[in-house]
Amino acid sequence: MEQLSSIVGFLENKTILVTGSTGFVAKVFVEKILRIQPKVKKLFLLMRAKDSASAATRLYDEILSKELFVVVKEKWGSDLSTLITERVAIPVAGDISCEDLGVKEDYLKNEMWNEVDVVVNLAATVNFDERYDVALAINTMGPKHILNFAKKCVNLKALIHVSTAYVCGEKGGVMIETPFKMGETLKGTFDLDIDFEFMVMREKLQQLKEDKLSEAAITAAMKDFGNKRAQEFGWPNTYVFTKAMGEMLIGESRGNMPLVILRPTIVTSTIKEPFPGWIEGVRTIDSLSIAYAKGRMECFVGDPNSVIDLIPADMVVNSIVVAIAAHADKPGETVYQVGSSNRNPLKYSSILLWGHIYFSQNPWIDKNGKAVIVSKIKILDTMEKFQNYMSFRYNLPLKMLELTNMALCHYFEGFYSGAKRKIDVVMRLVQLYRPYLFFKAIFDDKNTGKLRAEARNSMDCADVFHFQFDPKSIDWEDYMMNVHFPGAVKHLFK
Repeated sequence: MEQLSSIVGFLENKTILVTGSTGFVAKVFVEKILRIQPKVKKLFLLMRAKDSASAATRLYDEILSKELFVVVKEKWGSDLSTLITERVAIPVAGDISCEDLGVKEDYLKNEMWNEVDVVVNLAATVNFDERYDVALAINTMGPKHILNFAKKCVNLKALIHVSTAYVCGEKGGVMIETPFKMGETLKGTFDLDIDFEFMVMREKLQQLKEDKLSEAAITAAMKDFGNKRAQEFGWPNTYVFTKAMGEMLIGESRGNMPLVILRPTIVTSTIKEPFPGWIEGVRTIDSLSIAYAKGRMECFVGDPNSVIDLIPADMVVNSIVVAIAAHADKPGETVYQVGSSNRNPLKYSSILLWGHIYFSQNPWIDKNGKAVIVSKIKILDTMEKFQNYMSFRYNLPLKMLELTNMALCHYFEGFYSGAKRKIDVVMRLVQLYRPYLFFKAIFDDKNTGKLRAEARNSMDCADVFHFQFDPKSIDWEDYMMNVHFPGAVKHLFK
């Protein structure tokens, strides 16, 4: 653990390739590196773009111009501009669904292969309801392409692949930090053939095109097909199914490479660095908060006693950086689950209570300048109760509207179609999120605990401050009331 004695020192003169660099966690990671170690040699930032000029524009517009980087700018001032102009942060146009990560310039590929020390894969499509072809390309084959690219890096010290803790599916109990075996399913069998999944996906897509369906119809069919394939093997949706297969591919093909599979739970706003409350992109808990604060959420579907596993983004990033230093040049595959349910569990009921208190004291002001008054939310703690609620509250009135619409020669067609579409969307979303609203598992973090302990025992005092990722230190009420809800209102409620 010599590298852990000074992680900041370890990062000096290192070159890091970051994929998915315009994503939420990736931005927090990039900011962290630039803030604590300006002597990092290079950060190659892979992002989707048609060319290098477009990538450079995305670097400034979607990364460096964000409020997240205000502390870096204050710390380094004009030196930050020098860091960028001296090509420390290098935008790379590419696509992980392609060989060689879609990088077209040979000189740039050779530069990366000769200089990259660490690869951090943060690229993914996190849409639970993604098209199967898209999710397979990004979440399953993407990691394989990244692994192949990393193998060509002559100085490679470690590959960090960020997955998700929810690859465990809907099982209850304690989820252990173990890698998947190739072909393993959540039904206890080993009959998952990833090549076959790509084949049936292509056949399905081809058939849909031959049937001359609209693009919207093809998208809907491919979403349904992905969920169907996932459920056949025990996963609840396309997202976690394709992420699990991505883990399998790189685990099987890693050779002697130092590989870390890091599985965070639900990533929330920063708790401390670079400042509390920064968040980007609406996640499960935040979509519920936004709907509730704006008076659009009358009920909560889920078990209020279920544990919701949250982890602040800066703690996830700290675990990534510590894992890089700990596993550099050490062949092997290690899984870390980074969450809070084992050491500091938080229940949905607490979120609902604090949300009511916060938005009662700090009401959302609507477009007419009026405060939205929130009431205590109705809890539907079984799917049966939810379905009954929907039937009496919405489906029966909708049926009456349908009959009236038919009797009046479709006079209310637009209103009826819009209402039906909204109800269909709600029903689909509840079905997609159902496994997590009634989630019964706890994520074991023995490996992560060992990493924390080894780091704590080896690091100097400055690094201990900079790389905290123990969820036991979180005061959930203080975090939600004074950090997360205010941060979500500021950065997401637009």
